[in-house]
Amino acid sequence: MRGLETSVRLPDAAACATCQGSGARPGTAPRTCPVCQGLGVVSQSQGGFALSAPCRECQGKGFKIDDPCPDCKGTGRRERVQRIRVPAGVADGQHLRVRGRGVPGERGGPNGDLEVTVHVTPHAIFGRSGSDLTLTVPITFAEAALGATVQVPTLNGGPVGLKIPTGTASGKRFRVRGRGAPRSGGGPGDLIVTVEVAVPHKLNAAAKRAVEELAEAMPPTGADDPRAHLRSMVEGS
Repeated sequence: MRGLETSVRLPDAAACATCQGSGARPGTAPRTCPVCQGLGVVSQSQGGFALSAPCRECQGKGFKIDDPCPDCKGTGRRERVQRIRVPAGVADGQHLRVRGRGVPGERGGPNGDLEVTVHVTPHAIFGRSGSDLTLTVPITFAEAALGATVQVPTLNGGPVGLKIPTGTASGKRFRVRGRGAPRSGGGPGDLIVTVEVAVPHKLNAAAKRAVEELAEAMPPTGADDPRAHLRSMVEGS
């Protein structure tokens, strides 16, 4: 969410300081391949056609190293620790390209680019949908029925107060503006909060009596029957 600078260890990503990238022991130099004459390919005639194939003598490099550098073993490259910047709001699987920080070319050639694939570790309670963060918050039956203001955690700041209206059903979604992930174009997304009415597993005597009195005061009949639409659909079929 905030972005960071981190280090990655890259094999063969820098020119060898001992041989200056040539791959040959200091004081010596690679020699031109005697088979392909430095071209890296050889021509073969087959049925009146000339076909090119990589030179087997030099493996297509065009040169041979008789006395390899003792430090890089003839590769001309060594390991390098590279610092990279991961931007805020990066998504899982996103690709980053760092120009000129890749593997150096053959025989002291320029570096290529470094391509980084970012993997974001999932959060314990927050999910993500684009630039929006998602969160499921449990509320009590009393809070859902009577309404309340509950404290909701956020990733980019302290908790915020979320107003739960009277008669909120389980699964209702609320939007908290500006508490999501950073957008690439600037500004944060939103936090999408889904409330879930928590049903207690055990009730003490007083709570049980209160629920029984509520059940007597609100029998599931008429407009208060939550299953009335199911019966009407069956009877009308």
